Amino acid sequence: MAPAQVSCTLRQPLYCPLGERLCSAEEATAGRGTSAGSGTYTRHGFIFSSLAGCLEKRSEDSGLPVVSVVRDAESQLLPDVGAVVTCKVCSINSRFAKVQILYVGSTPLKSTFRGTIRREDIRATEKDKVEVYKSFRPGDIVLAKVISLGDAQSNYLLSTAENELGVVVARSEAGVQMVPISWCEMQCPRTHTKDFRKVARVQPQFLQT
Repeated sequence: MAPAQVSCTLRQPLYCPLGERLCSAEEATAGRGTSAGSGTYTRHGFIFSSLAGCLEKRSEDSGLPVVSVVRDAESQLLPDVGAVVTCKVCSINSRFAKVQILYVGSTPLKSTFRGTIRREDIRATEKDKVEVYKSFRPGDIVLAKVISLGDAQSNYLLSTAENELGVVVARSEAGVQMVPISWCEMQCPRTHTKDFRKVARVQPQFLQT
């Protein structure tokens, strides 16, 4: 007999963060619908992930589909609190920078995750004097640390307050990769133009160009 199909609409992507709403479970108790498996919990008629991991669906002997969230050697490494990540700046405003997380440590992600670096999390000192546009620009590659996990409605919160964190790759208006000349400036080797950045003291194992 062919396996029963999951009767709910599963949210994408396949890899889901902690707290992601996966599908409806309102009919599960009546012997229909979908059951919550390992790595999930049921609340208010919906099934949610109780950990960040890989979404799986299977059928029990009864034919009732089961939704689970698992971590294993084959599943994607996911950002966790305290992890150092490599990300690309997508946009900035006066309060924060929006980024895409590309690497956890030196391991590339199979799919990108969204992150936010708030103004108060850019530097460890003189936080009231920090200006986002003098720290990051769209297109910059940044090392940051995860300080809070995201969920279905929000981004991961990231910090660059440590000396080893901040911009590692940036390009000038001439399209040339700039070189750091201080903890707060980078310079274009072609035009010698200087731009402000929150410069990282790079550790080689994290450098991604």
